[in-house]
Amino acid sequence: MTTPLLNKIRAMIEADGPMPVSTYFSLCLADPEHGYYLTRDPLGKDGDFTTAPEISQLFGELVGVFLITAWQAHGSPSATRLIEGGPGRGTMMADCLRTIAALSPQMYHGLSVCMLETSPALRARQKETLKAHVRLIHWVDRLEDIADGFTLFVANELFDALPIRQFVKSGADFFERAVQVDDDGALGFCLSPARLDGDTLPKGFEHAPEGAIFEYAPAREGLMREIAARLARAGGSALVIDYGHLESGFGDTLQALRDHRFDPPLAHPGEADLTSHVDFEALAKAARLEGAHIHPAMTQGALLADLGLGARASALGRGKDRATQEAIVAQARRLAGDGPDDMGDLFKALAISSPTVRLPPFDGTD
Repeated sequence: MTTPLLNKIRAMIEADGPMPVSTYFSLCLADPEHGYYLTRDPLGKDGDFTTAPEISQLFGELVGVFLITAWQAHGSPSATRLIEGGPGRGTMMADCLRTIAALSPQMYHGLSVCMLETSPALRARQKETLKAHVRLIHWVDRLEDIADGFTLFVANELFDALPIRQFVKSGADFFERAVQVDDDGALGFCLSPARLDGDTLPKGFEHAPEGAIFEYAPAREGLMREIAARLARAGGSALVIDYGHLESGFGDTLQALRDHRFDPPLAHPGEADLTSHVDFEALAKAARLEGAHIHPAMTQGALLADLGLGARASALGRGKDRATQEAIVAQARRLAGDGPDDMGDLFKALAISSPTVRLPPFDGTD
């Protein structure tokens, strides 16, 4: 199947040679004409995937509880810049703000909410979802467009959408993986002459087997450093939730999603979501370089359980019919369970702060 972006990528490769995976990744998601996120609403039943906030209001409500806790840990400042990176349809922020308004009116009335979003289609959905809070909210393309001030930053499934570079072990070296055009016009993988310095590779890389793949994401680390530097200047905390691994290692996690099914990553450029697992160890190291305090990372399941998922689900189902109660239980299990289709173990949560404060439940719940 030919897509408009596939034709553009073919022409670029024919003119300039194979392109790094990172370039292909960026074009698929953010090409100004045909990029996946700039041309559609990818979420929900009619989209290609479903995120935690779309599964249940429980997720956003509990993130809202965490934000209140973080605000209090920092001394309950009178003014707060609440920033969400990659806000999807605005569902999580709507649930957060409803929770904050109910539980901490003082915090709510001091909020300036910044939605970090480049997609026109998603901005339109967010404005509709958040119309009850419109006086608090504005939209920006870049983090640097937001003035300094005490900040709470939150992101769910943002970092996985930033491009990665892939390096493949061949002999004693790791060469960059690239995308080429095969003789039949299809896209395929190849190796370029570019090599990765050993200082960037995980410990023990010398013993990795032939063909081992290491994923390196300077764009993700750069954004984390930008967030951490902001916190170091103005104070605050950040919560990042995404799927990935807590320790750097080897493996090919590049994947595409189309119609809620896995799709070959090179098959439908611009018409499938392209993503990969997030290296949380690398994010933590990047934040530490800017002087931020790193709280012990948690699984999403543990985070939600410690924030009161069970009690909140029970309260939500109280007085409802049996079918509704069963649906709420199923949603809670999907968010925090450890089954193959659940998010509880696959998704991780990382919190950073400046100055150092105690952030339950990352630092214990007592």
